[in-house]
Amino acid sequence: MTTKKVERRIKIKYRIRKSVFGTAERPRMSVFRSNKQIYVQVINDLEGKTLASASSAGLEAMPKIEQAAKVGEMIAAKAKEAGVESVVFDRNGYLYHGRVKSLADAARKGGLNF
Repeated sequence: MTTKKVERRIKIKYRIRKSVFGTAERPRMSVFRSNKQIYVQVINDLEGKTLASASSAGLEAMPKIEQAAKVGEMIAAKAKEAGVESVVFDRNGYLYHGRVKSLADAARKGGLNF
């Protein structure tokens, strides 16, 4: 039985989401990666509310890894403005490698704890 790449990622995503849950004190930082862009949101799952978000739209002039690092810095700054110090990282079924890792490292460097 073969599964397509997207179906496999969705199965992994649900397996991760069983244990990852965002609260007001420690919201969930969710990453979505498309072929061209990378998006990240800081979400309070108890209220179903997005506290901060950032994306690589408008940063197309630089390589994708650098775009992801810039988005990580942006989300760390926006989360700090919203009063968030620590988050739970939700990689959304993607491998912790490449752009996802670059974003996470830049967010840590920006001051987020996870």
